[in-house]
Amino acid sequence: MDRPFDIQMEKLKTKLFKMCSLVDEQVNYAIKSIEEWNKDYAKIVIERDSRVDKFDDKIDRICQKLFALTQPVAVDLRFIMSALRINVNLERIGDLSVNIARNVLDIKGKPKFLNKIDFKENARMTRYMIKNSIDSFINTDSDLAKSVLNLDEKLDDLVHESIDKLIKELKENPELIEDGIKFYSIYQDMERLGDHATNIGEEVYFIVKAESIRHRADQEED
Repeated sequence: MDRPFDIQMEKLKTKLFKMCSLVDEQVNYAIKSIEEWNKDYAKIVIERDSRVDKFDDKIDRICQKLFALTQPVAVDLRFIMSALRINVNLERIGDLSVNIARNVLDIKGKPKFLNKIDFKENARMTRYMIKNSIDSFINTDSDLAKSVLNLDEKLDDLVHESIDKLIKELKENPELIEDGIKFYSIYQDMERLGDHATNIGEEVYFIVKAESIRHRADQEED
């Protein structure tokens, strides 16, 4: 007969994996709403937000129950601690996807500057980081997790370059400023998506290797 602890651990993994899948879809739909300029995708993201929140609550409760049932040690303790932090990052990824979707719905038509600001490359790298961070968790792959961390600065640089191009376009076409401000927010949210993917990668590395590689810690202390 399975112990209550084992049953709850299995529930935790199942809920986390389902949330991972849901959040990955949220990011994809948010980005597709821009790439294909299809506001129906943006609406899907917003409609599914409550599902993300429900998973967030359930995962948090299971983690609390696991701590209450026993005093987990070693790999189980690392997993539960990281699961709590991964859950927070997944919930934030869902929120950022909603932010992007809402901005898309606020823009009346496809912006004229969209093909000039490297959105496709930003989208490709953002998707890649989110997907690989999630896959690294599902497959407990520390190498894949570390590869996500190595892309964080590249995405930051790409976003900043695109924002510079966006500002240049708005200076030349002031009538587009209202839409431009919304795209500025979208780019900031994509940069934050990369940050949360990086956070998940760090947690996966901690689960597998029992070693912290929070590579931004020194910068935050400066």
